[in-house]
Amino acid sequence: MPTRRDFLASTVAAAALSSAQRHHAPVALAPPLTRPVVLASANGLRGVKVAYDRIVGGADCLDAIISGVNIQELDAEDQSVGLGGLPNAEGVVQLDASCMHGPSKRAGSVGAIEGIATPSLVAKAVMDYTDHIMLVGEGAKRFALAMGFKEQNLLTEKTRQDWLRWKARLNKDDAWLDHNDDVAIKFTTGTINMNAVDARGDISSVTTTSGMAWKIPGRIGDSPVIGAGQYCDNTVGAAGSTGRGEANIKVCGAFLTVEFMRQGLAPEVAVLKTLERLVAMTEPRLLRPDGRPNFDIQFYALAKDGRYAAGTLYDGAQFAVCDDRGARLEKCVSLYPRLPR
Repeated sequence: MPTRRDFLASTVAAAALSSAQRHHAPVALAPPLTRPVVLASANGLRGVKVAYDRIVGGADCLDAIISGVNIQELDAEDQSVGLGGLPNAEGVVQLDASCMHGPSKRAGSVGAIEGIATPSLVAKAVMDYTDHIMLVGEGAKRFALAMGFKEQNLLTEKTRQDWLRWKARLNKDDAWLDHNDDVAIKFTTGTINMNAVDARGDISSVTTTSGMAWKIPGRIGDSPVIGAGQYCDNTVGAAGSTGRGEANIKVCGAFLTVEFMRQGLAPEVAVLKTLERLVAMTEPRLLRPDGRPNFDIQFYALAKDGRYAAGTLYDGAQFAVCDDRGARLEKCVSLYPRLPR
């Protein structure tokens, strides 16, 4: 049974609340908690688990997801990012990356950087140690070396052979020896995007890539472009993209997806509406006879409250996610049925 002291204490508390309400005084409420969630492109399946465990252990959400994408950047067998990434037309690996930190409202980016395997970390260094947001080319590399990053040859023998196969097929009359044992020329726009929200509702995002295979030297895709390759707003959520960067840049897809969520749309609806905008902005030369794009692209969306989704133009793509149920692949929502082979 409650004591007289308990009764008096509860009575005083109730009276104080009633008085505050009568005088319109704000009543302090504890901020709502969300479960931590890490969302990424499908190639981030290993990374989302690493990032999630770090977030649960108390790490900053941006530090956590950068450690997640570092797995792919340092994997020489992954030819879409970092070490071993497929090179440009001259056989040089040029990397792009960008990141945003929701709580501090800061961002960093590098483009066409050479010789540094972890451009995501260089992008964060730009954010942490400069008044700039984007550094590119030789300037980005000099900055990275000054910050203590180690230069290395990013062109692995496996990737060099793929480049030679591509080079040999450019002109049957040139001086390059043909690789007759080659079945198909590899081509990729491979990228990894990762987004996270922690238990406090703080959000961050990162995207890193080696870009379009065999690109014209100096080509920059959407990955290092804030608002295209990734975007983060700590009051709303985060979004990112993989796929044809040239198409995404024209619609600022990551920013647009976050804005759709700001308007109250669920993540799965937001990514589909962004895809619809992208199709509407696709130039005629890239459209099939049925009016649909002849390429694919994916968008990933994570809301502040932990809801998430990913969308793709053509059915069949997956994405990676990790929460208290573990790391797993889930299916993207899509605009169209799968492209015929």
